[in-house]
Amino acid sequence: MILYQPPEPSPPIPCPYLPERELTYEQFFAGEVQPRELDWLLARGWRKFGNFFFRPACQGCRDCHPLRLRVTDFQPSKSQRRVLRKGAHIRFELGPLRYRPEYFDLYARHSQVRLRQPADLEDFLVHLHTPSCPTLLGHYYLEDKLVGLSYLDIGETSLSSVYFVFDPDVANLSLGILSILREISLAHRLGRGYYYLGFAVPGCSRMAYKERFRPFQTYCWETHTWQTLPKP
Repeated sequence: MILYQPPEPSPPIPCPYLPERELTYEQFFAGEVQPRELDWLLARGWRKFGNFFFRPACQGCRDCHPLRLRVTDFQPSKSQRRVLRKGAHIRFELGPLRYRPEYFDLYARHSQVRLRQPADLEDFLVHLHTPSCPTLLGHYYLEDKLVGLSYLDIGETSLSSVYFVFDPDVANLSLGILSILREISLAHRLGRGYYYLGFAVPGCSRMAYKERFRPFQTYCWETHTWQTLPKP
């Protein structure tokens, strides 16, 4: 790993997850991160976009919890099996992380319709098309139309979901859920023991879907250990 900037706290910003709170990150910039190094970082609560690595370091708040699945322990629920059946005709292909204009078009449409946010090409390229570790790009096709993109990082023992975008016109297919199920299966085929889903935040409804994939493990900031939450 090449460390471009050592870890330091970020300036506080309004929390995008919980009202009336501030968010502070511990952050650093790095490149040429090796698979074993990525495993080490993910196992300690770090996430990344491009060369930017971060984890929450908010004063008086530890509500952002990293989630991961032990791949061999996961069994889809009844509702998740329905999503798999409904999306069986969606073609899933893997490829290298190479930019094409249609990728940004899909990202921009997803950002504007689903998140009510404008999209910036430079930010898109820096955060999602500037690899700092081994990566894969998952493509989801409805017939010949690109309807989803999965940005994935590959560790020695892990597969990490970095970001997923989809065409809002096919929201009825639950592509966000389908992508996680397909990626868990991919992790199993690749022989990776853990699948990382990013952060979940109690009280933030748009992050709650991640906790439906059980039994998951959540990272405890106080003890620096992963704890398994069983199926309810």
